[in-house]
Amino acid sequence: MLSSLARTATRRPLTVILLWVLFLLLGFGLGTGVFGRLSDNVPEVPGTESEQAARYLDRADPAGESITGVVAGTAVTAPGLRAQVERAVADVRGIEGIAAVPDPYTTDGLTARDGRALIIPVTLDGGLGDDAEKKAVDAAVDRVERIDAPQVRVSGGPLLGQQLGERAQHDVRDAELISLPVVLALLLVVFGGLRAAALPLVIAVSGIAGAFLALFGFSHVTDISVYAIQVTTMLGLGLAVDYALLMLVRFREERRRTPDVDEAVRRTVAAAGRTVLFSGLTVTVSLTGLLVFPSVFLRSMGLAVAAVVVIDMLAALTLLPVLLARFGGRIAPAKARPEGEEGRFFARVARFAARRRVAVLAVVVPALLVLALPVTGLRIEIGDATQLPATTEARRLYDTVDAHFPPGTGVSPVTVVLKPGTDAATAGRIRALSPAARSRALPGGATVVQLQPSGRADGARATALVEAVRDLRGEEPVQVTGPAARLVDFRAMLADRVPWAALTVLAGIFVLLFAFTGSVLIPLRTILTTLLSLGTALGVVVWVFQDGHLAGLLGAEGLGALSLTAPPLIVAIAFGLAMDYELFILARMREARRATGDDREAVVTGLRRSGRVVTCAALLLAVVFGAFMTGGFSPILQIGLGLTLAVLVDATVVRMLLVPATMALLGRWAWWAPRPLHRAHERIALGEEAPTPETAVAGSAARTP
Repeated sequence: MLSSLARTATRRPLTVILLWVLFLLLGFGLGTGVFGRLSDNVPEVPGTESEQAARYLDRADPAGESITGVVAGTAVTAPGLRAQVERAVADVRGIEGIAAVPDPYTTDGLTARDGRALIIPVTLDGGLGDDAEKKAVDAAVDRVERIDAPQVRVSGGPLLGQQLGERAQHDVRDAELISLPVVLALLLVVFGGLRAAALPLVIAVSGIAGAFLALFGFSHVTDISVYAIQVTTMLGLGLAVDYALLMLVRFREERRRTPDVDEAVRRTVAAAGRTVLFSGLTVTVSLTGLLVFPSVFLRSMGLAVAAVVVIDMLAALTLLPVLLARFGGRIAPAKARPEGEEGRFFARVARFAARRRVAVLAVVVPALLVLALPVTGLRIEIGDATQLPATTEARRLYDTVDAHFPPGTGVSPVTVVLKPGTDAATAGRIRALSPAARSRALPGGATVVQLQPSGRADGARATALVEAVRDLRGEEPVQVTGPAARLVDFRAMLADRVPWAALTVLAGIFVLLFAFTGSVLIPLRTILTTLLSLGTALGVVVWVFQDGHLAGLLGAEGLGALSLTAPPLIVAIAFGLAMDYELFILARMREARRATGDDREAVVTGLRRSGRVVTCAALLLAVVFGAFMTGGFSPILQIGLGLTLAVLVDATVVRMLLVPATMALLGRWAWWAPRPLHRAHERIALGEEAPTPETAVAGSAARTP
């Protein structure tokens, strides 16, 4: 099948190239429109109580969203400045679409006690369309920013998503400018020529275009988080380089065996293309676990990232063969080396791990488990502006308020909706939960009670308030919403769906690995060793970003919890990436075993032939992830560090030590499958390895024990 795909693509090179050029134009033209459609609303879960209450308020409450202005840096009660602020407040009140702007000088709590800062809350009319809302917000921002003061900050509400989208676009551009030259330099070192080094970048650019286009498409049917753009772009870029690297290394080997470029391309796609295909499928299957969750954010991320992986895979299997057929004759074949010289370091490591398999397992497994221990204390929160870079407008506004106002100022309250028929005594007990409780009536007879938490909007005290209200209400028609309630519901959703997501992913991965290897024990071993590297990476992320150890080195700080976006994405993506390197190695082991029938030597040969590729691929992926960590968004830092560690630990400690040790421990039983499954594998497996002079001699040696 893959040979036929390569033959078809190389017979119609102009058609393939034109289709991919059209795709690139759409990606970098139409696709970049996604930056104006990003949302900062991550924790919504359809069907939960907090989401139902929020929708009820949207229908019943005439007030809309709000933005916040802060004036600071001088004495705000000075007559000249006061006159400016009062004129600005009056002007903003007159803007169409603005519902209310309180006087910061006469409204309690809006002027700082030190007299050097004030807050101007601007509430929009409810039910505004997108265009009307944008027009009102832009006019209000323009008027507030014309106040002549040392510090004037405006953010919040619909403005926050716009500001974060602009920042995301800036960060993605910077990351590409950093990563692409570094990746090119490393590829030049690996291949020793510009033509071979440039081809992975062509596939990488296709991956970036695919990320933009996929996100833009999904943004028309669901909300796309502001964090999605960095995650999908860095994964699309990294995987594209990985797949192209694997194909190019194999092509240079085939060129050493045959002078015919087209034949070398066909054999490359038949052998390495099979690995790329299964790798893309395993990463995609890993991401399908996110579809089990009802969270709009997780589902949209799963679909978008899976789409990018498929685009990378298709580019490697269609566009790259065409480019190799066109330019491959000018790419130097791999240098012939004396028997045993190629991959000598990796062969020594593999032999050591195989000989000392029990000792290796006794040292490495406990060490990884110790690094994974912080996962047991993992906590997640929605987070606040402290997760944002210090240069964003929202973070500057937050820091200004924090410097001049009492703790808790501006913190979103726990919002309780008392629907008609709620018992007065129950309502009284709910109000008594917070000394600063405020109530207001809604049209239709409902009442909104806002309970002000004493800490963060989604901190322990706020979530305790949510639980207390839900315990008190009994059967009364009372619902709770707000950031804390959404966090409580998000945690409950994760606890309910994680087992099903894990079962879906593990079952899918098991089936794919069985189809790839014909063994039932290798998939089990692979899953266990991958979970070790995954636990290690997540444990370090908790230790750094939650507990605050060494966070300053990354330009971050300990926040007491991880962003709720980070753990599920790290787990889903890292699990798929780990399979990449496992498949690179298993493909070579399988080839060697089919050639010689020697199980022990097949392990060593597999590491010898794949170790350099796996190490280079991991290094290049780490460079890409590291470049995207320069933006400063804490969730992106967490995801970037988690994926970088997972890739590096997996490509070194796990694949170079645990894989040969466990394979040697299992011996010939590693490739075992029950007879019915073995027969099924022979019928359905995609076994298209191109025979080589090395493997053709003993192609019939493959067998099950």
